[in-house]
Amino acid sequence: MFAFAEGTRVVVRYSIDDAEHSATDALGYVSARDETHVVIATVRGLQTIALADILAAKEVPPPPAPRPR
Repeated sequence: MFAFAEGTRVVVRYSIDDAEHSATDALGYVSARDETHVVIATVRGLQTIALADILAAKEVPPPPAPRPR
């Protein structure tokens, strides 16, 4: 299901154990992966996600360039 190479920018929706929410997203670059987990480098740090918890994932384009002021 998760067939993205390291360095690819992705958004991943995954299940969480939370009373208020059932899923959340991680946006960033694939940092590492193995048979059971993937690590996404986000602006908040590294997010380790179990492949079994992933509900959806897709590649996204690079962030836009900063706008001049």
